[in-house]
Order: sequence, then C-alpha cells, then structure tokens
Amino acid sequence: QVQLVESGGGSVQAGGSLRLSCAASGRTFSRYAMGWFRQAPGKERELVAAISSGGSTYYADSVKGRFTISRDNTKNTVYLQMNSLKPEDTFVYYCAADELRSTVLGGRSSYWGQGTQVTVSS
Repeated sequence: QVQLVESGGGSVQAGGSLRLSCAASGRTFSRYAMGWFRQAPGKERELVAAISSGGSTYYADSVKGRFTISRDNTKNTVYLQMNSLKPEDTFVYYCAADELRSTVLGGRSSYWGQGTQVTVSS
C-alpha cells in the first residue's frame, strides 16, 4: 500500500508561485508513475501533469510553460512547481500514483492523496 500526502498549497496573488509536494510511503516509490490532478467542487478531476518512473513528463496544455513536475526518489517525493499562477488555477490539487503510466494519465491511479487547496486571487 502506498500513502500519499500533499503539502504546499495556499493562497497567492495572480502571477505568483507555489510549490506543491507529495510525499509517498514505501520503498517502491521509484517504480511508480506519478501525477498531479486538480478538481473544483462538483466537477471531475483533471490531469495537470505526470511523470514516469524514468522521468518522462506530461503537461496539460493549460499549464505548459508555467508548471514543472519533478521527483526526488531519494526522498520519495514528487513536486509541482507552479509559476505565473492565474485565478483559473484555483482548485484542490491531488497527487496520484500507479505502477502504470497509462493508468496515471487516464486518472485511474491506484493511490491518491487527500488534496491541497490552491487559491489564486486577481
């Protein structure tokens, strides 16, 4: 079983930055593909960014050039650096993990964190 704990959310003005962290339990972290999703109340989760066990990345068009996903396998942690934040980036952000990259990309990860709120004001 993998446990994921997000941190780093908060409130920021438009144009500002936040760095989200997702700490994972277990000794098999390096095998997992990881993803960041976001969700507004009453809406479905949407994929923001993903990173494979080998370091290949994916970004939603809406965040390309502004967000960067990375991982540190020595710390069992995945990060989402969010720059040039916009009010439309206001969501609860969730960390996800699965051994299969395709599963992460499809929003069907085996493991999910509790979420962290990101609020961007204009």
